[in-house]
Amino acid sequence: MIRAGRRHLVRTLADLAAQQGIQHQSYLNQGYHQADGFPDPISSPRARTRLYDAEQVDAHLTGKPRPPLPSEDDDQDLLDRREAAAVLGVSPRTWDTYKSHPLLTGHMTDVGGVEHWPRGTVHRYRDDRPGKPATTGRPKRAGDQVPRDQLLPRTAPLLDADPTISAAAVTDALGVHRSTAQDALTRLRADRIADLVTAGTALTPKEAAVALGYPGGQTRRATLRAEAVLRARRIAPYLADIGAAVHRAGWTTTAAVPDIQHPADDHVVAVLVLDTEHAPAPALVWDEHAGWRTATSRRHPLPRGAAVPPEGDGIRYLTTATTPPPPALIAALGA
Repeated sequence: MIRAGRRHLVRTLADLAAQQGIQHQSYLNQGYHQADGFPDPISSPRARTRLYDAEQVDAHLTGKPRPPLPSEDDDQDLLDRREAAAVLGVSPRTWDTYKSHPLLTGHMTDVGGVEHWPRGTVHRYRDDRPGKPATTGRPKRAGDQVPRDQLLPRTAPLLDADPTISAAAVTDALGVHRSTAQDALTRLRADRIADLVTAGTALTPKEAAVALGYPGGQTRRATLRAEAVLRARRIAPYLADIGAAVHRAGWTTTAAVPDIQHPADDHVVAVLVLDTEHAPAPALVWDEHAGWRTATSRRHPLPRGAAVPPEGDGIRYLTTATTPPPPALIAALGA
């Protein structure tokens, strides 16, 4: 499995071969990944595509002690089809018939060419399946009792009262699913960690989490997200300049600021809807890793999860730089 917050560290065998400057097939033929002491794959046993943790591989290649992977289960651990099937007590082939359920399709994410689902989503699907007894505190097939726009305001006082509060306690207090409660706590803790870091304290995100009284076992995701929040805040003025330039070009009815989002805790993207009739695309998406691209839908400009879509079918990557100046982006978009 891919432990929570470590998606960005996942490497395929092709990635490892490229890292060492070796052709992929030669890498396989020579069996570099089968050398003594080489880290075990993080993919499930018998998985067709082997995935590895970059920190562990880098440590091995440089002769350093291999860092241990987190051992505590988290709702945001990513499970492949074999691991998800094991949670439900079914075969991988049976899981393939389940994964078309809307709850699962909405949370599926591709990592290294392999489909994965968050542990919390798989648990929720297991507990809500018709004819299966619910094992959480929520009634079978019941929805969250708190509207989405009220979730953070309702959770914040609970976190204020007890910095160590668990997702299970939020579930009991608010009547929401555990994965919903965990997401709310992660977002709140991340924002507060980022606030403390930017308040001139000279603390790192990890140190800020300790200063706020957040237990280490509960804040691994929050600390990772806080780092992304800090990056988002640094890029915000640039995104605002882009929004203003796009409006001057006549492609938005108002000078809107791109909406910053975190489709994964360690990933920053921004969306700007182009809402005039003669706009060159329905929307723009900025990705901190891939730069600017066009999107084919105003309502759903982002693909599922944090996937970066290939070019084609209305998707066009606009510049090679991730942060081109506004005039360069406008020129590329209008070309």
